[in-house]
Amino acid sequence: MPSMARPARQSDYARFSPETPIVVDNGGSTFRIGWAGESDPRVAFRNVVQRPRHRVTGETVTIVGDHHDPALMKYFDCTRSSWRSAFDNNVVYQFEIMEYVLDYGFERLGATEQLDHPIMMTECICNPISSRVKMAELLFETYGVPSVAFGVDAAFSYKYNQRLGICREDGLAICSGLATSHAIPFIKGEPVWDACCRTNIGGYHVTDYLKQLLSLKYPYHMSNITWEKAEELKMEHCYIASDYMSELQIFQKETKEAEEKTRYWQLPWVPPQEEAPSEEDLARKAAFKEKQSQRLREMAAAKRSLKISELENELCGLEGLLQQLDEVDEAEGTAVLARMGYLSRQEIESAALKVTQSLRKAKGESNEAEDKVDASLAEKYPLTLVPDEMLTPDQLKEKKKQIFLKTTTEGRLRAKQKRFEEETFKERQNQQDEEKRLENPELYLEELRSRYKELFEKVEQRKRQKTNGHHSNGHSSGGVGRGERLSAAQRERMRLLTTAAFDRGKGEDTFGARDEDWQVYKLMSKDNDDDDDKGQEEDEAELARVTSKLQELDPTFVPKSDQLPEHLPRSRPLTAEDYKIALGVERFRCPEVLFQPSMVGVDQAGLDEMAAISLNRLSARADIDESVKDRIAISILVTGGSSLFPGLVPRLEALIRQSRPYLSPLKVVRASDPVLDAWRGAAIYADSRGFSLQTFSMQDYYEQGEAGLRRHNIVYSLY
Repeated sequence: MPSMARPARQSDYARFSPETPIVVDNGGSTFRIGWAGESDPRVAFRNVVQRPRHRVTGETVTIVGDHHDPALMKYFDCTRSSWRSAFDNNVVYQFEIMEYVLDYGFERLGATEQLDHPIMMTECICNPISSRVKMAELLFETYGVPSVAFGVDAAFSYKYNQRLGICREDGLAICSGLATSHAIPFIKGEPVWDACCRTNIGGYHVTDYLKQLLSLKYPYHMSNITWEKAEELKMEHCYIASDYMSELQIFQKETKEAEEKTRYWQLPWVPPQEEAPSEEDLARKAAFKEKQSQRLREMAAAKRSLKISELENELCGLEGLLQQLDEVDEAEGTAVLARMGYLSRQEIESAALKVTQSLRKAKGESNEAEDKVDASLAEKYPLTLVPDEMLTPDQLKEKKKQIFLKTTTEGRLRAKQKRFEEETFKERQNQQDEEKRLENPELYLEELRSRYKELFEKVEQRKRQKTNGHHSNGHSSGGVGRGERLSAAQRERMRLLTTAAFDRGKGEDTFGARDEDWQVYKLMSKDNDDDDDKGQEEDEAELARVTSKLQELDPTFVPKSDQLPEHLPRSRPLTAEDYKIALGVERFRCPEVLFQPSMVGVDQAGLDEMAAISLNRLSARADIDESVKDRIAISILVTGGSSLFPGLVPRLEALIRQSRPYLSPLKVVRASDPVLDAWRGAAIYADSRGFSLQTFSMQDYYEQGEAGLRRHNIVYSLY
């Protein structure tokens, strides 16, 4: 439910005499406490407890109720602790939490020391004796109360409304609370416990059902649809339909009446700010971009300068080493080479040549010497033309090195020549395309589109064949085997292997006996896949060229790989309508669980069936006839927090009438205040003269124990 204001601490506790009882309405939703004889409770708060930890010290604090100071709560971590209740349905079973609630309630009432006032406390109908015993133990041994009396909240509400003349001495109380609903018949002012009926359905289930429906309807707003907000929407907008199916048809047909009954909850929404950047912003961004570019250029220049300096130093060292070799004889030259890690003078010259080329490339100069050197490979590598018999062991090693360098240089020259030929071909092709475009632009563009479509389908077909495979007839298969995924060359190899393994003769392995059998290895060793891979690479390169050409000439062209599938929704900017929660059919579908609990998975009776069951149970008693049931039927009181839904009373009366005899009298009324009447009835009862005779004292507790509490039942007809 919505948060309540923090109750103020009462300052007149000492003004009341010890004989004045304290009245406690211990409801599953709200805890109310006050003095007997007063019209309203002094303190009321939500009956829950939370124990968060301090973010810094880790100390645990106890918060009772849902009122809190946001300025203080920011210092506590509430994400790891949730609100906890002492109730299971409407029975108290967590007495540790109950003690926190009672401590806070008595403290807010003004009590500072041991309580010396009698206690009048409400409980659920047919409360388990174990729960009553533990509650009495808590009150007697922890708070030292002199006496206590337990009474049913629905009975107090009925007696209070009987006092106001709303209901009669004989009647039926239907109480729908937070987690349960009860039907209690009254005869001569006293409840008939044998004819009571209970259903585990209440306001909590209505709120939870509403939260689930809205969360499923608006999954992107689940963080906003909290339980507390669903409770607030339930209290403000939900109602009971007089005819559930007819109301559903109104919303199904989307009539004007349905639109009028729909309520909207607008979530916070701020329109997006789409302002064009100002000239100052553009200038600032451009200046920042230029600054970053200048910084990168400076870093690149510094790196290039460092590299040039290192190459110059290395070249200077190699030239000095060559000059040193010129100045010494052959023996000393061999020693110098061994000391420096070189095998011959040619190796030093080759290294110097490489450093020179790298230096010119770093400086950005044209490397004219490369063509000259590449043209005279025989002069650079003279040992490659000399037979091995004429060379020494060291020269043989040098020859192997020269052969490797010569092969690398020749490969580089071939690759360079290939690049030159490809560039020439592309330039010639572009020139031809340009001539076609100038001659007939429309025809040229149409040919490009056709070429693009053909290449795209070809490339996609190869991808599908590698992924899923194809049948020989061209139809795709849902479940393909490995053979269908193989290429033509791979299938041919598989056929050869199968043929080789299959004995066509006498049942023995004769493979290899004939010379032609060994031709199989030659056929399998052929790399037939290279042609397919090469063709695929050429098709993909041509597709990329045609795509770039189409994008350049046709602004409306979009490659198929960039197109979104038609079934995908197009994104659009969010508007205020996307942040609007509509409450239509949910307004009456959620409260309908009070009459149809099976909608939320509870296989129990609804409110109307509970009334019929209670009246039928009265028929089992010999002292009750049809006239008594008729008197009860004209005094049916609806109370409890869940009875506040508009339309509940006429709907309940119409459904109960269906289970009653034809033309029998029937009257259903709502309590004067379904929420506070239970506490007010208990306060009047505790203020009566005979209340002291109805209490269970501390002495009785120590003398009789659980047996005395089992026999403890108050008489409700004191007033």
